[in-house]
Amino acid sequence: MSGAKKAGPKDHVRVITGSEEYIGILMPRPEILEEGITVLKLENGYNIGIEDKKIKSIELIKPYAPKQQKKKRLAVNPKLPTVSILSTGGTISSKIDYSTGGVCADYTAEDFVEMCPELEKTANIRAKKVMNVMSEDFTYKDWQEMARSAVLELKKKEIDGVVITMGTDMLHFAASALSFFIRNPGKPVIITAAQRSIDRGSSDAFMNLVCSVNSAANLDFSGVASCMHGTADDEYCIINRGTKVRKMHTSRRDAFRPVNELPIAKVYPDSRIEILNKEHEKRSRCSPELDDRFCSSIALVQIYPGMKGDIIDFYVDKGYKGIVLSATALGHVPTGKQNSILENISNAISRGVTVVIASQTLYGRTHPYVYTNLRKLSIQLGCVFAGDMLPETAFVKLGWVLGHKKAPAEIRELFLKNIAGELTERSSAESFLF
Repeated sequence: MSGAKKAGPKDHVRVITGSEEYIGILMPRPEILEEGITVLKLENGYNIGIEDKKIKSIELIKPYAPKQQKKKRLAVNPKLPTVSILSTGGTISSKIDYSTGGVCADYTAEDFVEMCPELEKTANIRAKKVMNVMSEDFTYKDWQEMARSAVLELKKKEIDGVVITMGTDMLHFAASALSFFIRNPGKPVIITAAQRSIDRGSSDAFMNLVCSVNSAANLDFSGVASCMHGTADDEYCIINRGTKVRKMHTSRRDAFRPVNELPIAKVYPDSRIEILNKEHEKRSRCSPELDDRFCSSIALVQIYPGMKGDIIDFYVDKGYKGIVLSATALGHVPTGKQNSILENISNAISRGVTVVIASQTLYGRTHPYVYTNLRKLSIQLGCVFAGDMLPETAFVKLGWVLGHKKAPAEIRELFLKNIAGELTERSSAESFLF
């Protein structure tokens, strides 16, 4: 391989092999990658690895030169509403990390405005970096910090709404948590993210952010909701209630779908807002409150064929206070002679563990009385059925409820009370696979 000394990491180069020619940014080889591989970030944003033995030459096109960026002072337009953007990390705030050859969470909320100047035409932007954490690394303490920061902003009279940027992987957990942690918000708290990082031409970050700021500024809604692409194209974003949204695809831009209810609204890039679901709280002058007491000694357990009850015993013996069983269909768990887990559930409840039955089908609702086995769980054992709550929402709500109540009757009563739109009397048939 000739010419390698002419170029170094971060330089813009041309790599010539025996049969191909590639142009891009020369990247350091990540430690996890085997030796003898040169990594190049192509102009379309993707990384490729090229075996060194196949490279004839690496030609320097342009040496790397750090950009000297000056922070733009945000002008205040008295005719526009004011939105506070809280940055917490994730793909929506990702850029090239030359130390790993991938992307890292690095942009602050102020950087978003520099990259997306049309935001200033929608609202006056306040910017604050709360944390820099990928959502898969979040714990309930991060949810609490997010909620505290949001409530502080909501209490400011000049703030018309809050946007929180984060990663997508655990967004539906965080959206549920904030829905319970923030009481009487009076204004929109819009959580947004990106499935594709901002260094890619197909990134959804910019439209998601524009639509989120528009929603926080102008949507007549009080509560926590997500704002993500409604289709794979750049047609519109959808606003989904924080307790009724779930990530349903690993990489599609329209991965976040509403479950058991219609989206609250469609938000278009040209600022139009189309209301789809009027069943939500409206803006008000109420005083926002933080209510983030949370018991983290809870588990979410998937029911599967051949499951053994000792899985439940494990959590009980570890001192867990609550278990959500992601059961099948209306709430079934193994009850056959060879693999019944009823005794394990009974033992858990007798030892003070709250057992909640949710459905892994996601759509529809559990029912405690339709079949004999369901009546055994509900009437004989005392399991709490989650209705049309998503398993993830039931998990978060159980932690929140156990942070407030200790007596079994009080836990049941609060869990079955609709707090943030997580429970509905009737599921929307139109929302199925919306």
